[in-house]
Amino acid sequence: MAKTIIHTDNAPAAIGAYSQAVKAGNTVYLSGQIPLDPATMTVVEGGFAAETHQVFKNLKAVVEAAGGTLDQIVKLNAYLTDLGNFATFNEIMGQYFTQPFPARAAIGVASLPKGVQVEADAVLVLGE
Repeated sequence: MAKTIIHTDNAPAAIGAYSQAVKAGNTVYLSGQIPLDPATMTVVEGGFAAETHQVFKNLKAVVEAAGGTLDQIVKLNAYLTDLGNFATFNEIMGQYFTQPFPARAAIGVASLPKGVQVEADAVLVLGE
């Protein structure tokens, strides 16, 4: 099966040996997004809530570049450096998705790139 690389300038450029997303068939695997402003490649300021909003904006940009919408995400993985922020993450996620919500995992981690507090990756399934 052929794979197609998805890229958009509306999300942060990859900061390593990976692509923003890879499409195989009608499934798109989105790499983890951290709260970088795509224009400046710097971490957004404003604390955990601002970081979480930026993560979802970045995911949305990649999803749209793949020809989809956030509501076509079937699985989301969230990585938090402090699980005490889970309720805030959950509330903000609810602003970007409608029911039925995707499957999700929330994972507490010791640290994330660039010292951010949150990262998320996802699997998107495009319409048939």
